Amino acid sequence: MTLNLYKYGLDDYFVNESLIYTNLFIARVTEQHREQYKVITEYGELNAVVSGKLAYHADGKAGFPAVGDWVMIDRVDENSGHAVIHHILGRKSRFTRKAAGTANEEQIVAANIDTIFICMSLNADFNLRRLERYLTIAWESMATPVIVLTKSDLCEDVRLKLNEVTSVAMGVDVVVCSAENSDGLDVILTYTKPGKTIAFIGSSGVGKSTLINRLMGQDILATKQIRRDDDKGRHATTHRQLLLLPNGGIAIDTPGMRELKIFTGDLSKTFEDIDELALGCKYKNCAHSNEPGCAVRQAIKNGILSEKRFESYQKLQREMSYDGLNARQRENEKINRMFGSKAEMKQAFRQIKGNKKR
Repeated sequence: MTLNLYKYGLDDYFVNESLIYTNLFIARVTEQHREQYKVITEYGELNAVVSGKLAYHADGKAGFPAVGDWVMIDRVDENSGHAVIHHILGRKSRFTRKAAGTANEEQIVAANIDTIFICMSLNADFNLRRLERYLTIAWESMATPVIVLTKSDLCEDVRLKLNEVTSVAMGVDVVVCSAENSDGLDVILTYTKPGKTIAFIGSSGVGKSTLINRLMGQDILATKQIRRDDDKGRHATTHRQLLLLPNGGIAIDTPGMRELKIFTGDLSKTFEDIDELALGCKYKNCAHSNEPGCAVRQAIKNGILSEKRFESYQKLQREMSYDGLNARQRENEKINRMFGSKAEMKQAFRQIKGNKKR
């Protein structure tokens, strides 16, 4: 019996590209365990590894397959060993982060996704600044972000926290749910459409796996209870995995992220309110510090804009500017942010020295 790969998100975009490669078969990556993969083909699931040529020419971690990728493999059975992945088809979307370590390297969390569920629990995990970081990456992914607030049964002030989230998530749908009592699951299901892929992204212990289990109608994924001492969930998912939901939707479960460093992101979408305020500044190159006629500082003073939100914006802005720069380039970037240029910095220091002599 053959499988209909269109149920797994296959479309004409990938079919047309696959025709370039002869004597190879199209498949989608469903699991990733370091150098080992599982892929789904029209004849079922196989274990797979990348070819030596693909590994040799890979441009860092992003050059290797990720869960959700459509790939070209050399066989559709394992009678003569694992399948070999020879090519990765063009990615329509991808959620990425900066890989762990000091190198400026991209790591793909999930590929070819239509919707990103940014999951944040309404108990101890609740953090608006982290949410802004997730949104910045999600807007750059080419997928549609949706904020999923989990564990509503453990929260006594849902309305207050929902208002806080909507204040920093302009243009993003927000869903409140509880896998424990099934509240909000009917709303979640409206996003899970046949052939469409949703990636569940979030910190450890926010209930991503539990939520997927509810959507699956059975306990497919391992879960753990929250810790009593700090009200936080415990890490359960250890690898990325793609699952076909009973209603035809496709879910990608991802391990919780203890840290989420930005490799690339879209601040203009996440902080659209600040960009709009900046249009009212007196000077086009306003740094929003002590310049006269700064509309952003005025908005903070008037209580229209939160100081913490603006600090978050500046922090992410600096992080994106400094990534990939060496020590000297980082120093120059700091000078440009503080003074505009080295010449203006020297002028400022000369003025300070002149004032001291007086």
